Amino acid sequence: MTPAINLPETLAEVQEVFARYEAALVGNDVAVLDELFWPDPRVLRYGATENLYGIEAIRAFRAARSPAGLARTLQNTVITTFGRDFATANTEFRRSGSNMIGRQSQTWVRLAQGWRIVSAHVSLIAPPAP
Repeated sequence: MTPAINLPETLAEVQEVFARYEAALVGNDVAVLDELFWPDPRVLRYGATENLYGIEAIRAFRAARSPAGLARTLQNTVITTFGRDFATANTEFRRSGSNMIGRQSQTWVRLAQGWRIVSAHVSLIAPPAP
């Protein structure tokens, strides 16, 4: 059975929580960032320079990270929902002063406490040659 793709109400919910995550990220709102990750030892976040396994490792990373230079511009954001309880969110980003292209992937699941990221990946690549 194929789940319904991008049900309007589910897509709107994930777009809203994705926007909330982005605002918390660039504003360094660590409490909201922690809230939006699944509070479980099985959650993971692969970063540009770190591999974080479990909510405690993710929380420690967020608490230790500098709040400087977090502003960024998103492009090519694609959010896709599958049924009412599962979604992926993928985007590219650029930061001022850097020519690198960032890529962010998130897997979201609706849990009892609401939409939570259960897996995330951030990486950087050089822009294509002219």
